[in-house]
Amino acid sequence: MHSLDNQRILVIGGSSGIGLAIAAATADAGASVTIASRNEEKLTAVATKLSGAVNIAVLDAGDNELLERFFEAQMNWDHVVVSAAQTRVGSVRTLGLTDAKAAMESKFWGAYRVARVAHINGGGSLTLVSGFLSERPSATAVLQGAINAALEALARGLALELAPVRVNAVSPGMIDTPMWDDLPSEKRTEVFETTAEQLPVRKIGRPEDIANAVLFLMTTAYATGSTVRVDGGGVIA
Repeated sequence: MHSLDNQRILVIGGSSGIGLAIAAATADAGASVTIASRNEEKLTAVATKLSGAVNIAVLDAGDNELLERFFEAQMNWDHVVVSAAQTRVGSVRTLGLTDAKAAMESKFWGAYRVARVAHINGGGSLTLVSGFLSERPSATAVLQGAINAALEALARGLALELAPVRVNAVSPGMIDTPMWDDLPSEKRTEVFETTAEQLPVRKIGRPEDIANAVLFLMTTAYATGSTVRVDGGGVIA
């Protein structure tokens, strides 16, 4: 098991889904973890269920002034993860421009704003969560592919600019998270089963699968400028 004893870790988007799994895994590895999102009530409820030393911070990656104040008031972090994003899915010709701009604002510019102001110790890491559509585009989610590709390019450039801080991306495939809860149960099951049949691993991913990849990047001092794909073989299927 990877050890993160006495390291300070910030997970933005850590109150649910992939972010929560990352927070749980790093806390189990001995880190002092802070989970951040916009919903204080949800953060408080989640923090009580995690092991180890878990703190909360109310942050909005869309609020640059709030981010600046937060990072200026904090000691340097050892690792920062950005997994928070809200994006609507649709084809270019059906997705309204307002929703399209909001998606880019949330997922790409949110990560960009954090990267600008986060104070991270040399040898520490910044990890961004992208998605496999960056490499295997979908006709019904063109914008998501473009945003994910932009995030991965951002990580590579930041690995040079922020060195010796290490910057990487993790690219998930279809993961069973609360993001799918809006679908009726039968429809969600149908989507998962159909997708699983098409993947080499024959199953849908879990948030813990992505957390494992993030821990690898945090604890591997020779990894920077990398994108680690965890998609069940989605890109090659």
